[in-house]
Amino acid sequence: MQLMQIRPTEQVNVDQDCLGLLYTQLGEVGAEDVVCRAMEELALRMSHCKKLHQAQDRAGLRKSVHRLIAIAEQIGMALVARVAVDVVACIDAEDDIATAATLSRLVRSGERSLTAIWDLPDLTI
Repeated sequence: MQLMQIRPTEQVNVDQDCLGLLYTQLGEVGAEDVVCRAMEELALRMSHCKKLHQAQDRAGLRKSVHRLIAIAEQIGMALVARVAVDVVACIDAEDDIATAATLSRLVRSGERSLTAIWDLPDLTI
């Protein structure tokens, strides 16, 4: 019997209008500071979420994932925010299997979205 590894992927995108609005409101330096801090916070929080899940800390995981929603929305990561909402729903339903699956999806989409922001053309034009 041969095992096949499945690598789920989905199209991620970053709302460039949302980022453009940040640049308009805060100026180049301010917007870059906000985006960089948000990206760093997202990366740290995703790592923290994985640790909380491994420790079976539902309350801590819920709190940490919930904070991801606002951060993701602020910098135009709608998919990440949507998946984070799904993770919270799974935690609230006390469905450990669904929580593990949606948390994995959150981490995958979060990592791909962070890469997508790095790959964006200059938004200050």
